[in-house]
Amino acid sequence: MAASSKATPDLEPLRELFRHHIESFDYMADKGLEILFESIKEVQVDDSFTNQKLRIWLAEPKLSQPDRKLLSDNMEYKPFPYKFRQAKISYTGSLMAKVYFQLDNGPSIPRNFDFGQFPIMVKSKRCYLRDAEPQDLISCKEESSEMGGYFVLNGLERVVRLLILPKRNYPMSMVRNSFSDRREGYTDKAVVIRCERKDQSSVTVKLYYLHNGSARLGFWIQGREYLLPVGIVLKALIEVNDREIFERLTCCCSERDEREKGAVATQLVRERAKIILDEVRDLSLVTHLQCLKHIGEHFQPVMDGIENESYSVVANDVLKEYIFVHLDNNYKKFDLLIFMLQKLFSLVDQTSVPDNPDSLQNQEVLLPGHLITIYLKEKLEDWLRKGKKLLEDEINNKSKYFDLGNVEHVKKVLDRNPAKQISSTVENMLKTGRLATRTGLDLQQRAGFTVQAERLNFLRFLSHFRAVHRGASFAGLRTTTVRKLLPESWGFLCPVHTPDGEPCGLLNHMTKNCRITSYFDSQGDIRDFEKIRNNVVDFLTNFGVTPLWPYLDKRGTPAVLSVLLDGHVVGFVPSSEVENVVAELRRFKLSATSKIPGDLEVGYVPLSFGGAYPGLYLFTSPGRFVRPVRNISIHSEKSQNIELIGPFEQVFMEISCPDGEDGGRKNASPATHEEIHPTGMLSVVANLTPWSEHNQSPRNMYQCQMAKQTMAFSSQAIKFRADQKLYHLQTPQSPIVRTSAYTSYGIDEYPTGTNAIVAVLAYTGYDMEDAMILNKSSVERGMCHGQIYQTESIDLSDQSNRSERSQRIFRRSNIDKSMHSLIDSDGLPYVGQMIQPNEPYCCIYDEVTSSTRPNKRKGSEPVIVDYVAVDGKNKNRLQKVNIRFRHPRNPVIGDKFSSRHGQKGVCSQLWPDIDMPFSGVSGMRPDLIINPHAFPSRMTIAMLLESIAAKGGSLNGKFVDATPFASSVKKTEGGTGSKPVLLVEELGEILKEKGFNYHGVEVLYSGVYGTELTCEIFIGPVYYQRLRHMVSDKFQVRSTGKVDNITHQPIKGRKSGGGIRFGEMERDSLLAHGAAYLLHDRLHTCSDYHIADVCSVCKSILTTSFPPQQRRATREIVGLPPVRALKKAPKKVTCLACQTSRGMEKVPMPYVLRYLAAELAAMNIKMTFQLNNEFK
Repeated sequence: MAASSKATPDLEPLRELFRHHIESFDYMADKGLEILFESIKEVQVDDSFTNQKLRIWLAEPKLSQPDRKLLSDNMEYKPFPYKFRQAKISYTGSLMAKVYFQLDNGPSIPRNFDFGQFPIMVKSKRCYLRDAEPQDLISCKEESSEMGGYFVLNGLERVVRLLILPKRNYPMSMVRNSFSDRREGYTDKAVVIRCERKDQSSVTVKLYYLHNGSARLGFWIQGREYLLPVGIVLKALIEVNDREIFERLTCCCSERDEREKGAVATQLVRERAKIILDEVRDLSLVTHLQCLKHIGEHFQPVMDGIENESYSVVANDVLKEYIFVHLDNNYKKFDLLIFMLQKLFSLVDQTSVPDNPDSLQNQEVLLPGHLITIYLKEKLEDWLRKGKKLLEDEINNKSKYFDLGNVEHVKKVLDRNPAKQISSTVENMLKTGRLATRTGLDLQQRAGFTVQAERLNFLRFLSHFRAVHRGASFAGLRTTTVRKLLPESWGFLCPVHTPDGEPCGLLNHMTKNCRITSYFDSQGDIRDFEKIRNNVVDFLTNFGVTPLWPYLDKRGTPAVLSVLLDGHVVGFVPSSEVENVVAELRRFKLSATSKIPGDLEVGYVPLSFGGAYPGLYLFTSPGRFVRPVRNISIHSEKSQNIELIGPFEQVFMEISCPDGEDGGRKNASPATHEEIHPTGMLSVVANLTPWSEHNQSPRNMYQCQMAKQTMAFSSQAIKFRADQKLYHLQTPQSPIVRTSAYTSYGIDEYPTGTNAIVAVLAYTGYDMEDAMILNKSSVERGMCHGQIYQTESIDLSDQSNRSERSQRIFRRSNIDKSMHSLIDSDGLPYVGQMIQPNEPYCCIYDEVTSSTRPNKRKGSEPVIVDYVAVDGKNKNRLQKVNIRFRHPRNPVIGDKFSSRHGQKGVCSQLWPDIDMPFSGVSGMRPDLIINPHAFPSRMTIAMLLESIAAKGGSLNGKFVDATPFASSVKKTEGGTGSKPVLLVEELGEILKEKGFNYHGVEVLYSGVYGTELTCEIFIGPVYYQRLRHMVSDKFQVRSTGKVDNITHQPIKGRKSGGGIRFGEMERDSLLAHGAAYLLHDRLHTCSDYHIADVCSVCKSILTTSFPPQQRRATREIVGLPPVRALKKAPKKVTCLACQTSRGMEKVPMPYVLRYLAAELAAMNIKMTFQLNNEFK
């Protein structure tokens, strides 16, 4: 049954799922590289002999589109990605930049440098497929719905996995045992902030609390943590006296406020403030300048490039480059440090709770463009540093004169450290997912950043772009706290779509409505975040927010609340007015004409008794999670009151759900927002399960995993793909019962299964334990037929060294005619030819030795040559080919199938059509029989509903909408006037109208006896998926075969023709059965059976040997027959230690015992064997 398709399908919903990957790369290419090059510090090379100084810096980067010169053929066309996939090379564009040289104060001289071939993301602005329409994509040999978002590297598609990071520029209070291990006197409490620069590189600053009441500011320089007393930093930042610092720190304390709601400070804060100031006084540091010199003195040796500058210059550089790097003003840094101290003291006094670093409200994501930018920055800095060292070595080389003023000479020295390596290191990082970094880039892991975007089926491919990983460092932790599904994730991360096993709870998937904030606005222009922040500050000032400077109003929390905008304390707002400010911000967010961005996160943390630290936190930064909800507090049209909210603000908002009624709210706090649809809490894959609210939750989780393992219609452009392995379903169908997500995301382009007639029946014993009986005739008619495509790439230029490169070509041997039926004259196989195991499939001719060498097919099953693609550089001398083999894979006993409700099972029997039960009314026979015991414990009620609905749908010729939670939405929309109709009743009535049983059961007759079955059988169409786990790929059997050279035991591994290990547990089970002789057979006779010669005199196994045979000298006479060999004397075994052959006995034993004796002898331990003929 084919779905009715529109002429031009709406691809916008699908495009939204991939958008964040592409936009992050576009920003990097358009603006990010430019900011990055500006932020890289210049290097200065000093010539001590001539007193000349050469300054070198980078500027004007330019990333080009891929060049067709990368491809071997010289045809006139744009190099589209499919060509790079076929050629097994990387889709890259050249990265060019200018390196400026300035000698002393002379003119700056630019030189162009080629920084290599930089990977280009498919469908980004640098890709030729950027604005291609579906029809154009087809002509470019791509999918009509190709969305991009991945890199083509060595012909493989790699995608950068989204990684969870701590929220940027937000001070988080934490309690961790590792903090107290820093040094003596440190507690387990700290406030941590990850500050991000304009170029997206970040520095994490930690404010530790000490047992004596003081605090230390910790930050990392070149892989080492430095700790500074907080009082010194406060005085070094701005010109300020002790009284002002004391007032700022203690503004939240008052005896009257201590018992008040929202009180965050106690009288102990005054004591702590005195201790902080006394620490500075004890070091004899009073003025701003003295504190700067103190910092400069200690940091001068570690600051690169400014080792010779004055202490105050070094100190200012430390404050600028490592302390609160997201702020450009020391006054702003001072304000933030005061706020962090107040929050730290509140945490210590238990007037506020610590922030949860595992909660989504304190997290954001690492996007592809961000990762590449920070990695590229480090590599460029390393290149400049290494170039500086090369130049200094050249200057110090006294054997020859080096002129710093000669730019060409300088360039020649820099070329010794090739600039092209930089792009190749980025490419290697994307290929392997590993960072080769010395600093760590302020990330918690070094590996696992990229994964292969497998096209096993479309849903698996799609899930790679929606997956969010918590981090590889958490996978090995024994604690389960990081894996927990927290309520803060509601609407952002799918509660169902997470794998079971090791990555459970660490690898999550975004919901279908969840988006990531971008560097681009809705018009596609790059956002000016500085301008946006200024607009928000102006708005706040107009609505009652008081700026911090000049510091006149000395009130603190709870009288006033601090307002933070992206980590900048912009001022404070009276507690009585903060709710009005929040309401106005939300109203202006929705206004199309206002300057407030639509994705502004308004995190209002209200006053509470010992809850979260109160304040108004605003975020405009990219990389945050947002999702749409309906704002019902503002009266406007439904389409205009959709507001984007983030996980930070959601926790403190009142959002109603359609089926939740008032959600237990009191009238004092009515809901201000409502969900658009309940399915917004599920991911795209979870949304495809029909009526999933009627299933037990674990079954929906299993289905999310099995949907990604389904053998489906993998690709529309399969003819032009050269994937290493592709699974392809030959005759898929469109499901009769589908959800709204199935249609909106165009899954019909890549269908994943078949509508099978399923009978729920205990028929023979072959359907026990989730096994299922398939109708053999249905399978023969084409049900669930599929193929596996495997591509083999042969590149002769790679297989040999350069001297032989042009001397090997594909050509058939004219002497050996046996190959001619398999291989064509060009040395390649015929398309459509069946090749058996160990038969040749291509022939390589060596022009030097004039010999041909055939490549033989490995494996144990016949394959069909599906297509042969050749590299058309030189058609007479082929060097590179792709040969794709097709493995037919029709269903056999042992193959795995599943419904869309986590009901998986293997085919236990292919039953002939005549033996299957049949309906007495229609004569219809089921395609598949499953056991009734599959339902009671698993509670997959939706599968029963699907069977009834599909039956009604097929009788009416209509698709059935099975969107989850549809009944609860209808209830809220329909009001309370009429009693809601149950779904079962609705579906039953449809069947009743067509003359079928209301409950979906039918009278069946036995196919064997022809008698009526004693009870009515539940039968109807269910959409079944064929999974990729097939017995043909997994069976492992051997009688004899290869053995290990050392132990003489059978080797392991299916590919090598190995056996299956008979382990300890198997041994225990045979012992429990008392089958001791069978155990002897398995572990000895069929394993490493060996007859050893043992000397009963010295009791050794290692000293035995055969005496050398004495050969008689015989002379051969030409023309006469050879001398008949004398009868061989029986071999005598002698003991080398005893020098006798007496007492030698033959003893059967495992060969590994002999090996053990040899190993022990190597350690000077002798193993003796006591021989006895009696059996005790």
